[in-house]
Amino acid sequence: MKIIIAPDSFKDSLSADGVARAIAEGLAQVWPDAQLVQCPMADGGEGTVDSVLAACNGQLRHQTVQGPLGGTVQARWGWLGDSHTAIIEMAEASGLQLVPPGKRDACSSTTYGTGELIRAALDLGAERIILAIGGSATNDAGAGAMQALGVRLFDAEGLPLPPGGLALGRLARVDLEQLDPRLAQVRFEIAADVNNPLCGPHGASAIFGPQKGANPEQVQLLDVALGHFADHCAKVLPKDVRDEPGSGAAGGLGFAAKAFLGAQFRAGVEVVAELVGLDKAVRGADLVITGEGRFDAQTLRGKTPFGVARIAKQHKVPVIVIAGTLGEGYEQMYAHGVDAAFALPSGPTTLEQACSEAPRLLRERAADIARLWQCALRTAAQSLY
Repeated sequence: MKIIIAPDSFKDSLSADGVARAIAEGLAQVWPDAQLVQCPMADGGEGTVDSVLAACNGQLRHQTVQGPLGGTVQARWGWLGDSHTAIIEMAEASGLQLVPPGKRDACSSTTYGTGELIRAALDLGAERIILAIGGSATNDAGAGAMQALGVRLFDAEGLPLPPGGLALGRLARVDLEQLDPRLAQVRFEIAADVNNPLCGPHGASAIFGPQKGANPEQVQLLDVALGHFADHCAKVLPKDVRDEPGSGAAGGLGFAAKAFLGAQFRAGVEVVAELVGLDKAVRGADLVITGEGRFDAQTLRGKTPFGVARIAKQHKVPVIVIAGTLGEGYEQMYAHGVDAAFALPSGPTTLEQACSEAPRLLRERAADIARLWQCALRTAAQSLY
């Protein structure tokens, strides 16, 4: 019996690799002879680097870069030497988790550190760069990242603009003379599940600005500033991409990646699935088990279980989800390749308890699923006689 174990991480609890390992341990209690193939997954957010490196035998590298509010942070990124591919999580350099809730500032936060990670990948000879852009603390339309790569932004007096999205409202000139020429030789891909445009009521500032510290007045100012930036970019670049799906991702980093780098947007889970070889692994499997911390209607927006189920469905392999919690609308996934879903806790529990006891609970639920599956197989076999 061949079982593919392809979960995402359980936020604030276990990495995807840890979740997969715990599920495998539970299954092995019932099916000691089964072929258990662990494929830790991610959807382009936090954990993408770890998932890819766990499956691809790549290198984890570290770089000191500028944080979202200045200062320095130690950012991790992945390197696949055989294919000269870099996997960069922008959250490592410019992520919301780097800023305490009381200090979040959508007006002045910068993606400069993400640009420094791209530069480090160029220095290593990258031919393909995958940018996983979930979890940003920024709303600067990717201007900071582009500045780190050589784009110069000036105000009306010829002075360099300070960091942050709000300063873009004072932009008077975009200078590309010092843009790193190596960028033209690199294939860029954006791993994301956000399709918002850059500006407007569904844009980066309006939809994501508040969670990054912007009040209603600042949201309006930021939206105007990002539009102003796009106006000036359109004067020096061949195409205006502000209204394209995904340009509002990561506070507008999607816009800069498309406009300056020619990046191709792909669903994050599809990118990870390709890198870890999930499609090949699923072929000939008897069962796929996936999961995430919260399984609900939002999963349909391209989260890991959705992507895993799509691949499994193509090969007519049943899919079971194990989740920390089953939220509103999770049943909608039954029309998209998921056959059953189970919550982790076996009874009333606090979030803290569930997180701390996640390995044990995962083993128990996996063993329960294996016993139920075994019972179904036995019943099916008896019906043949």
